[in-house]
Amino acid sequence: MIEFAWIRLFAALPLPLLVYLLLPRARTTSGMALKIPFFQELEGLRHKSTGKGSRWIQLTAVIAWLLLVCAGARPQWIGEPLSTPISGRDLLLAVDISGSMKAKDMEINRQPVDRLTMIKMVAGDFIKRRQGDRIGLILFGSRAYLQAPLSLDRKTVNQLLQESLIGIAGEKTAIGDALGLAVKRLQQRPGERKVLILLTDGANTAGTIEPLKAAELAKEGKLSIYTIGVGADRMVVNSFFGNRVVNPSADLDEKTLQKIAELTGGRYFRAREKKDLEKIYALLDKLEPVVSEDQNLRPIRELFFWPLGGALLLAFLLLAMRRYESS
Repeated sequence: MIEFAWIRLFAALPLPLLVYLLLPRARTTSGMALKIPFFQELEGLRHKSTGKGSRWIQLTAVIAWLLLVCAGARPQWIGEPLSTPISGRDLLLAVDISGSMKAKDMEINRQPVDRLTMIKMVAGDFIKRRQGDRIGLILFGSRAYLQAPLSLDRKTVNQLLQESLIGIAGEKTAIGDALGLAVKRLQQRPGERKVLILLTDGANTAGTIEPLKAAELAKEGKLSIYTIGVGADRMVVNSFFGNRVVNPSADLDEKTLQKIAELTGGRYFRAREKKDLEKIYALLDKLEPVVSEDQNLRPIRELFFWPLGGALLLAFLLLAMRRYESS
C-alpha cells in the first residue's frame, strides 16, 4: 500500500489560488502610446491563436504544482510485514590492546604477526557470524573504554575492532576495569543471557577494580564471562649470544582468568596459535541463544522522486510553452 509520511503538506494545495485571490493585481496603463487603425483585427487574431495555448499552460502549471506537493508529502510504498527472529543475546567483546600485545608470536599464512592482528582476523569472522545478537566492543589497556555500544550493526562493530591500535588505551592491563565496565553496561539490560568474551595476554597491572571482585559483581548480574588467554608458549629470539627460546606468555595470569570464568559460569580457554582461537570461537558459536519474540518489520520504499521528477519535467515544458507563446 502507498502512504504519505508528511500528509499535512497537502494543506498547501490551495496556496496558489489564495495568492491569486488575495494579492492585488499589477496595474496596467490605460492609455496607448501608439494608435494603430487595424488594432482590433490584430487583437482578435492574437486571442484566436493563443487562447487555447493559454489554457494548456494553466493546466500544465496546475498539474506541476499538484506533483510538487505530492512529492513534498513523501509518498512511500509499505510492504507486507516480515517476521525477523532476534536471539535476545547481549554479547560484549573485551579486547586487550595494552603494550604487550605487540609481541609477534602468532602466524598468519606463515608470516609472524602481533597478537592483536591475529585477534582482529579471527574475532572479525566471529562477529560476522553472530547474526541476531546485539554485540558491543570494549577496548582496554591502562583504562577500559566502550568502543562500540550493544548494537545489531555487526559491520560497524567489526570496523571499530579492525581500526583499534595497540597502546592507545595505555601500556598496562586493567582487566578488572574492563569487567566492571561490562557489568555496568549489561546489568540494566533485559533478558537472561548476557555474555562477555575477554581476550588478554597478561595479568591485571592497572585499574581501580580487582578482577575477582568484578567477577563477583558479574555473577550477581547474571553475566557469563568466557576468558581467553592469548599468546604462544615458546618463541625463538635472536640475541647477541645467538638464538634462544623464551616463553612470551610468562606474564599471563591463567589462574585468575580461570577463576573469573568459574565464578560466572563461563569457561577459560588458551589460544597459543590461530587455530586454537578459531576452535574457541567455533565452540562459542554453540552458546544457546535466549528466545525472544520475533520483530515484525515492514519494508519501506521511498517514491517521492517520481512526482518530483514529473513536476520538474512539466516545469521545463511550461517554460518552453511560455517562450513559444511570446515569440
